[in-house]
Amino acid sequence: MIPTVVWGTGNVGRAAIRAVAAHPMLSLVAVLVSSPAKVGRDAGELSDLGRRLGVAATGDVEAVLSAGPRAVVYAASGDVRPDGAIEDIGRALRAGAVVVTPSVYGMYDCTNAPDEIRDVLAEAARAGGGSLFVSGVDPGWANDVLPLLVSGLGSEIDAVRCQEIFDYSTYDQEEAVRDLIGMGHSLDYQPLMLAEGIPTMIWGGQLRMMARALGVELDGIEETLERRPLETSVVTGTMGEFAAGTQGAVRLEVQGVVAGEPRIIVEHITRIHATCATDWPAPPDGGAGAHRVIIEGRPHIEVSVEATDEGENRAAGGNATAAGRLVNAIDWLVEAGPGLYDALDVPLRPAVGRLGKK
Repeated sequence: MIPTVVWGTGNVGRAAIRAVAAHPMLSLVAVLVSSPAKVGRDAGELSDLGRRLGVAATGDVEAVLSAGPRAVVYAASGDVRPDGAIEDIGRALRAGAVVVTPSVYGMYDCTNAPDEIRDVLAEAARAGGGSLFVSGVDPGWANDVLPLLVSGLGSEIDAVRCQEIFDYSTYDQEEAVRDLIGMGHSLDYQPLMLAEGIPTMIWGGQLRMMARALGVELDGIEETLERRPLETSVVTGTMGEFAAGTQGAVRLEVQGVVAGEPRIIVEHITRIHATCATDWPAPPDGGAGAHRVIIEGRPHIEVSVEATDEGENRAAGGNATAAGRLVNAIDWLVEAGPGLYDALDVPLRPAVGRLGKK
């Protein structure tokens, strides 16, 4: 068994605890939390598992890392504290752990990662003998392994498009939805996540990684953005009221340009209510969210994935698949040895030993 720590118990951390508990080769040995109110609570309770795991949450990072865990699932946020996340991950790498995380956007594509991030983490891995795999929370597999797999089914490929289409009122992080993305604010408000260059910072690595896998060179990366106001005030079941005239929907594209044309695209279509921007694409089944890969070419191919968790919530389902991709890579990374890895290195494998198991 591989002694494994889950660091953080938010949307990804809860799912990570459940994934570690289900994995036949992993043993949950500690859960790290930043909230004093969570210290001492059982991991099963914190993760909505429905049973106790006998692991009490702690805030003592030094004690947990000094015990020498073999793996750390780093699920603490890096959105507004990237330097803090990099410092935390570096500590875990120096402790000799395999670290898997969605929290450092710049490391999606290790080959083209910014030197100031890659060099720090590579040195930490060398010093402690640890290894690192970063995959997105949006989720990463939808912007790397799935589109690349599906592209292999075609003969002529004109473009690869990865879509996330979601009703964000289902997302259990109201501050991020309202302030980082701007839902419910005036259209004069500048949300951090929509500022020029930020989408490229977040998803550019995935575009470069897909281009590398497809054997093409990017001329560059371009962004498009459209925001729509709510025509009428709406009341959501989880976040309350959003007023008419405020931001109700966002559509953005991060485009990898090849030979002057956008050929590899990550597109996000986000609403706070289904009545806003009804002319934009919606989930194929009319539900609250889906991830879709479209291979434009011959043949034309579309694959949609709808995942649910935590009370049939699709946002939670997406988070759970992102956590699953990371947690299920741990045993492979342990065998692979120290270093920095990305989605082109780490295979997506069958759930060996888990069929029918609870």
